[in-house]
Amino acid sequence: MPSSRFYSDLPVKSGALSALLADQTQFAAVPPDWQVLLTDVRGSTRALSDGKHQAVNLVATGSIIAALNIAHRAGLALPFFFGGDGATLLAPPALAAAIEAALLKHRENTRANFDLDLRVGRVPVAELYAQGAQLLIAKTDVNGQGLVIPLALGDGLQLAERIVKGDDFAVAPTPADAALDLEGMECRWDAIRPQTSTREIVCLLVIVRRAERQSAILAVVLKQIEEIYGSLAARNPVSQTRLKLKPTLFKIATEMRAKLGRLQPGYLLGQWFYTLIGPLYFALSKDGAHYLQRVVQLSDTLMIDGRINTVISGTATQREALSRALRSLEDAGDIRFGLQICTASVMSCYVRDRKDQHIHFVDGLGGGYTQAASMLKQKMARDAGAGT
Repeated sequence: MPSSRFYSDLPVKSGALSALLADQTQFAAVPPDWQVLLTDVRGSTRALSDGKHQAVNLVATGSIIAALNIAHRAGLALPFFFGGDGATLLAPPALAAAIEAALLKHRENTRANFDLDLRVGRVPVAELYAQGAQLLIAKTDVNGQGLVIPLALGDGLQLAERIVKGDDFAVAPTPADAALDLEGMECRWDAIRPQTSTREIVCLLVIVRRAERQSAILAVVLKQIEEIYGSLAARNPVSQTRLKLKPTLFKIATEMRAKLGRLQPGYLLGQWFYTLIGPLYFALSKDGAHYLQRVVQLSDTLMIDGRINTVISGTATQREALSRALRSLEDAGDIRFGLQICTASVMSCYVRDRKDQHIHFVDGLGGGYTQAASMLKQKMARDAGAGT
C-alpha cells in the first residue's frame, strides 16, 4: 500500500464501537514516514473568560479545514481530531510540509485578528516510534449514516502533544510562500439548547492510565456511556428542531476574520443577507430540509485519539450515574476523567457542498472541552505530586 494512501484505503469498519475498540487487530499501525501535526490555543481558558469562545472554536476548526482542503486537492483523506481549542492531524510526507505552512499562516492570522497565540507543531511518527510509543488507526462509520471518523489507539498522539508543548520545542517560521485556504468554513448557528428543560450538555474527557489495558478500558468506558445514555443518536446534542441560524454581523465578521484573515465589507454583507434568508431555504426547499437532517447526522460529537473526547446530551440523573461509574474506574487506578456541564452546545462547520460533503464540530457552550481538560489536568498534577 502506498504510504500516502494509507488512511484513504483503510476499510471502513461498522458495528458496535465498544467491540471495535476492544479488538486491536482491527487497527493498523501508522506508517513511520507520516507526520503528526498539532495546533493549540495557548491560554485558552483565559481567552474563554474574556468572551473569545467563538474565536477559539473557529481557530481550532480552521486548523482542520486548512489541512482537509490541501488533502482534498491531492485526492486523499486524513485522520483528524477536534479538541475545542486545537486539533490533531496525521498527514503523509507528501502533504505534511504544505499543511504545516498553512497552519503557520493560520497562526499569523489568528494573532493579528484575535490576539490569540496558536501553537503549531509537527512531529514525525518515526520519532514517536523511536521513543517507544505506539500509534494505531482504524476508521468507522460511527452512526451508520455516513459519519466516518478515525479511531486511534496507543500513546503516540499524547507523546506528540507533550513534545510540541515542551519548553525546548523549536517553533518553525512561517514560509514566505505559505498559502492558507479555509474555503468551506462556516459558523452561523446559534447555541444549540437541549431538546427539553430536563436535559443538559456534558463535555467529557477520559484518559487510560494503564497503557497495556488501554483498548479494553476505553471499550468499558464507552460501553458505560452507551448503557446510560443510549446510542450516539440518542445522546446527540444537535437536534434538528433546535438548529437556528444567528444572523448577527458580529458572528459573521468573526467567521470572516478567521476565514479570510481580514475584514471584507462586501463579503460581510453578502453572507449576512444569505444567513437572513437561510430559514426560508430550510423551510421551503427540499434540499434545505435534507441539509438540516444531514447536519444532525454529520455532527462530530465523539473523538477517540487514545483518549475519549465526547459531547453528550442527557439528564442530570444520567450524568450522575455516569460519574459514579467513572469514579469507580478512577478509584481502581484505571482512568482519569474531566467533566464539564454546559447549558448548550456550539457548532462550527466545514461545508464542501450542502448535500453530503460537510462535517460539524461540536463543543460545549463556553468552551466545554477546555473546561473539562482543566479538571483533568488538575487531577494529573495531583498524581504527579503524589508520585502515582
